[in-house]
Amino acid sequence: MSKDRSEFRFIFYAGAIFICYFIFGLLQEKITRGKYGDNEQFTCALALTLVQCIVNYIFAQILMLSWKHDVDTTRKVYYFSSAMTYLLAMVCSNMALQWLNYPTQVVGKAAKPIPVMVLGVLIGRKSYPLKKYLFVLLIVTGVVLFLYKDQSNKTTNSQGFGLGELLIILSLTMDGLTGAVQERIKHESSPSAYSMMLNTNWWSTIILSIAIVFSGEIFQFITFVTKYPEVLVYLTAFALTGALGQLFIFFMVSEFGPLPCSVVTTTRKFFTVLASVLVFGNVLAGRQWFGAVLVFTGLFLDIFYSKGKAQPPKRVAHK
Repeated sequence: MSKDRSEFRFIFYAGAIFICYFIFGLLQEKITRGKYGDNEQFTCALALTLVQCIVNYIFAQILMLSWKHDVDTTRKVYYFSSAMTYLLAMVCSNMALQWLNYPTQVVGKAAKPIPVMVLGVLIGRKSYPLKKYLFVLLIVTGVVLFLYKDQSNKTTNSQGFGLGELLIILSLTMDGLTGAVQERIKHESSPSAYSMMLNTNWWSTIILSIAIVFSGEIFQFITFVTKYPEVLVYLTAFALTGALGQLFIFFMVSEFGPLPCSVVTTTRKFFTVLASVLVFGNVLAGRQWFGAVLVFTGLFLDIFYSKGKAQPPKRVAHK
């Protein structure tokens, strides 16, 4: 492939990731924080996640049919465990938006290296260089500055104060556990990225389908979409843009490696925060802007510090 063609493909993939997740973020905030009818709010977090998993599974199935792949010998219990933690991370993240605005959720979720590192030390008995700890400390400081609520603002949305942040912390913990299970999967059987995507979303769909019925949320969801059918359009577009974004992430990782992809996905998160501020009027204090800059600086330093190390087996990077 010529250099010009390679540069064009990189720009195309990066642009597609930006556009997909830009729309994805706007739709997620519109669905979860928008008001319908007489000031009603969409609260069906399980249904929202189920739609995501179904569409991701369909896209993964297309990938499996499009590329040659070896037989996946991964034990089902690993995929079940991965699906459980993956689901809990997504459900908690989606539920958090009922109490937090989108910039807060994005910055909070950007702290994913923290639980991955902590669980790596406690469970995986890994050791990290001092630089790694400093980068994570930078991220922690930024997140604390961003999430800290001024005394004067504590009366606003006081009913949900603390719950949104708690859900983000739980979501991050589940992300760390998902990473630990996926590391075990890669170590034992090294399945392809699209096989992992396919099986994780398949088990996630089964688990969520059972949960949505037994929790009774299926009836709440049917009632809501019957009353406000426009939400189905938002849900479909939301799931499609998320799955397309993952597809282009896979293309970028396969062709250019995980480092350029990490830079693109981290950069797009920062611009997603800016978009949410401009489109939905989520005004941020100066302290929060400084915290956000610290978080993304820590992430970029961590990315570039890791570039000289041996790359892990390729897999789809999550948003």
